[in-house]
Amino acid sequence: MPHYVTLHTHTDSGIHTIFLNRPEKRNALSHELIAELTGALEAFATSSSCRVVILSGAGSAFCAGLDLEHLRTMIQHSGAAAIREYRLDAERIAGLFRTLYTLPKPSIAAVNGAAIAGGMGIATLCDFTLAVPEAKFGYTEVRIGFIPAIVSAFLCTQLGDKACRDLLLTGRILSAEEALALGLVTRIIPEPDLLAEAKALAQRLLRNSPAAMESTKRLLRSFTDRRLPDDIEAAIKASVDARSSADFQEGVTAFLEKRDPIWPSAR
Repeated sequence: MPHYVTLHTHTDSGIHTIFLNRPEKRNALSHELIAELTGALEAFATSSSCRVVILSGAGSAFCAGLDLEHLRTMIQHSGAAAIREYRLDAERIAGLFRTLYTLPKPSIAAVNGAAIAGGMGIATLCDFTLAVPEAKFGYTEVRIGFIPAIVSAFLCTQLGDKACRDLLLTGRILSAEEALALGLVTRIIPEPDLLAEAKALAQRLLRNSPAAMESTKRLLRSFTDRRLPDDIEAAIKASVDARSSADFQEGVTAFLEKRDPIWPSAR
């Protein structure tokens, strides 16, 4: 098993559990975490010893979205170098989401706390999403002058256009109960039982035909695969444009300075 800096992994009888392991940062997404999680999922996709993947978070949060230091770095770039870095960064996120979405093995998110922005993307792209009653969800990017570009390529298929607009344009926070009603959460589980229930679900999946489950996932993907590559490319371009905007610069600066933003586009 590879050594990870930002993940903790555990294997038990075909069930591979991954904990996002930056509890002091509420498991926020750094370059390193994105790379390690993508690599782990890619390895599990082809591993004969892996039958089911469980994803959860260490500490009190599932994943709080992009790391604050990562946001700070983003607004310090300028010129052509900035555009290249913005493109690479968007491609990294897109690669993670695509790897999780196309994972041939069943995936279960055990959401132990807040799942915000990219963290919500990871939680809801799993085949099953179990959440504690206290879990909070939200695509909050518009609050800092950014756009939830990459996840939108997947979310409209999950929710439909109207519900997608509601979540992405308001940036509001959802309770676990509302996420359940929208179909983004599969079940709500009391916190002491969360991992046990995730493992019990994994055990039920282990009794099924691996080939049949993989074929079912492939069939479901085929309904969207014809347009998904183009949607993701459009989302990457939109993400680069948003990162280059004055509103993004102001939104991130205001967020880091703990003040209300003064949007340049509203002047």
